[in-house]
Amino acid sequence: MNATRLDDGTATRLLGIAIENVQRDHPVHWTHVIDGDDRLIPQRVLHPVFAGSFDWHSCVHQTWLAVRLLRLRPSLAGADLARDALDKLITHDNCAVEAAFFASPAGRYWERPYGWAWLLLLDAELRTSGLPWSVAPIADVLRDRWLEWISAARLPIRTGTHSNTAFATGLVFDAAQVNGDFELASACVDAALRWHRDEVAYGGFEPDAADFLSPALTTADLMRRALDAPEFAAWLDAYLPELESERWRVLREPFPVDDPSDPYGSHLAGLALSRAWNWEAIAEALPAGHRYVELARTASAAHREAGWTYVFGGHGYMADHWLGTFGAYLDVKAF
Repeated sequence: MNATRLDDGTATRLLGIAIENVQRDHPVHWTHVIDGDDRLIPQRVLHPVFAGSFDWHSCVHQTWLAVRLLRLRPSLAGADLARDALDKLITHDNCAVEAAFFASPAGRYWERPYGWAWLLLLDAELRTSGLPWSVAPIADVLRDRWLEWISAARLPIRTGTHSNTAFATGLVFDAAQVNGDFELASACVDAALRWHRDEVAYGGFEPDAADFLSPALTTADLMRRALDAPEFAAWLDAYLPELESERWRVLREPFPVDDPSDPYGSHLAGLALSRAWNWEAIAEALPAGHRYVELARTASAAHREAGWTYVFGGHGYMADHWLGTFGAYLDVKAF
């Protein structure tokens, strides 16, 4: 995809928001299970790299956003301040603390799969960018954790929130491809086929009130990575055989957001952005002339227009701590 759709002014604003967020300790969504009061450890102590931006996964993907923009636009206004902030956060000692947590029993499940996927994507960006930071100690642990988990996972999780397995597996597949990690990429493809290859006539009702991902479209976005174009077209025809029908208008058109400042309302705002990139990827993956190509392009454009209205909408921290990543990912993708 063209990585120049974001003008410098928009990219500068996104970079500034990301760097402010990753340094901000509060409010924090503290989600650890603890076995005693002595485990009530401040987030910045337990997770010295990724304690900002409300929760761990949001801090990881806001860091990815900052790194991605610094790679693509190294001369942005505020770039030096961003580099200084990342120099202080992404240190060898800080990464060692994070890696030790994920190597411990408590780290076997925490932030799986969503946070793990964004961390592995950040790691791939840093390994291939020539930028001076590394999260490799954390990524090495999570890569092994991911392989252990996904190789044994018989069933997917088809939600529209963080536990969605299709979205995370797609991100990890992309990271593995860029890193030349064929074992990791193959494990993701094997899981995609195990979970979804034989699924037909999707019958879910979307969206739910908390959705920021589409279960149907994230599945399709994963399967276009796992199948070649003719196979994917045949799979999609069987998975959503009546996509043009009134039944799926709710999937083709952006869903109205009543209150983007509400945590769930901000999720629905992000849903427009994630659907936009799903539809765009589906259109590009289908063979030319397939009956869904123009439908997918039209749906992507409509969701893009709707989603970007929320990115700088002044809807408060529940929206600001994460929507910028989704807006940027829509335009610059991962690689």
